[in-house]
Amino acid sequence: MSGEKHDSSVPQGPARRPQPPPAPAYRATRGNPLDTDRGRYDRIASAPGRHLAEQLTVPVRAGRAWEVRAGQVCRIVAVAGAQVGDFNCWNRHNPRERLWAARTRQLQAAHVTTYDRLWSTLPYLRPMLTFTADTVAYGRDDNGGRCHDLLGTRCDPYVNRLLTGEDFDSHCHSNLVRAVLPYGLTEPDVHDVLNVFQVTGLTGDRYFMSASPARPGDFLEFFAEIDLLCALSACPGGDLSVELWGPAAQDPLPTCKPLRVEVYDIDPALLRGWQPPRSPGYRGMHGLRSAAEGGGGT
Repeated sequence: MSGEKHDSSVPQGPARRPQPPPAPAYRATRGNPLDTDRGRYDRIASAPGRHLAEQLTVPVRAGRAWEVRAGQVCRIVAVAGAQVGDFNCWNRHNPRERLWAARTRQLQAAHVTTYDRLWSTLPYLRPMLTFTADTVAYGRDDNGGRCHDLLGTRCDPYVNRLLTGEDFDSHCHSNLVRAVLPYGLTEPDVHDVLNVFQVTGLTGDRYFMSASPARPGDFLEFFAEIDLLCALSACPGGDLSVELWGPAAQDPLPTCKPLRVEVYDIDPALLRGWQPPRSPGYRGMHGLRSAAEGGGGT
């Protein structure tokens, strides 16, 4: 009715009604794949006798790819201090099995740390790796930001062209494309990333990024559950301490640093009783019947 005043004290719509505190949608029960054997991963993280199998540097505004065998440990190091890295991974023998960021957010968290896992795409759906150490240990800041981000994705030349009208070839998407070409992969194989050392969150339901808190020597470490091909881009945004878009945008090149990757063989005794995880083994055919069962045409 014209001129009718709205009573702001009355809740409007279902979202305004009193609700109990929510619980995580996906919760671990004893013995299921979400029930991580923390003792095992603590032993892997702390046991002596590691052997450095490979070491490589990801240069400023570049990308590199490398292999990690099941049962090895890999460490991503902020060797010179705060620097964001965009990470992809695939099954080394089947690139259709790759990181599924959305399901990982549901099964683990929107920001990962020690004991969390990265999960693979359908129809495989299994842990690809498990994090064994995180020296950043950022927690949650006053703005709700957390570190090692799965909320966002990689920077790319398409959004850069969209927002600035300019071309730039060293975005993380492009760095990852170049990195995996020697392994027979191409642009469509690059996928949503884990943003290592990156702090993000939501403000008013909009995505925000904050400066990386990584100190020289900080690292995020994982145990490979299956044979992996990994790729990492040293983000051209550097440590994200300056504005990248909008009227206050600055050149972040002075904040850019290299990253280091270390791959270790561990004491075989630590692998006793462990085996690579298996896929769920769904055989329901999505409700479809084969021709042999009478469901096909002539």
